[in-house]
Amino acid sequence: MTMRLSIIIPAYNEEENLSRTLEKLLGRGHEVIVVDGKSKDATTRVARTMGASVLVSEKGRGLQMALGAAKAKGDVLWFVHADTLVPKDFAEQISRALKDSKVVWGAFALGVQRRTPGLDLICLGANLRTRLFNLPYGDQTLFVRRDAYIKAGGFAPIPLMEDVDLAKKLGRIGRFCMVRARVYTSARRWQQEGLCARTLKNYSLLLRYALGSSPFVLAKKYPDSR
Repeated sequence: MTMRLSIIIPAYNEEENLSRTLEKLLGRGHEVIVVDGKSKDATTRVARTMGASVLVSEKGRGLQMALGAAKAKGDVLWFVHADTLVPKDFAEQISRALKDSKVVWGAFALGVQRRTPGLDLICLGANLRTRLFNLPYGDQTLFVRRDAYIKAGGFAPIPLMEDVDLAKKLGRIGRFCMVRARVYTSARRWQQEGLCARTLKNYSLLLRYALGSSPFVLAKKYPDSR
């Protein structure tokens, strides 16, 4: 397929990580949009200096990605976190996944930039969850056909679980494809909070959300420490 790819990166206080992420994405002929959540550091300066388009939004990953999607020109939208490294052949991987017209969205397998037995086990569990339930998290870099994204209603303006919400909506529209190639997210959350604590927190949030807890209530209980 001939693919016009728009890469949308939500960012907040990411000056230390963003340049490494953008190095893998820029200069490939694709639209790259960084949506900054009013950072207190040099995030926007880094993005502009490197050549990305920059938008400014209220803080909130769902809000930021929704704005980026609304301004993007591509017919395929790819949402990449600011601390995530992608494979060199990312465009070919996405194009191959969407070659089947029934596939409307997908994600990459998860890796972590730091290798330890514990983190490897977490990635194994995340990738198994994705394959079994078609439920990737945002750090696996979701990609979606623009028309399917619009039909699903896009990202909800919620402070948490925006990726899970969109995944559930897209699952009702068309087929999901998990790419075998990995993207590598930063290990900082596990380093800051501890391996077990962070993992339990993630699954607790998912379970509470699945049982009907409001994302706004969950966000107050588990605030973003950035």
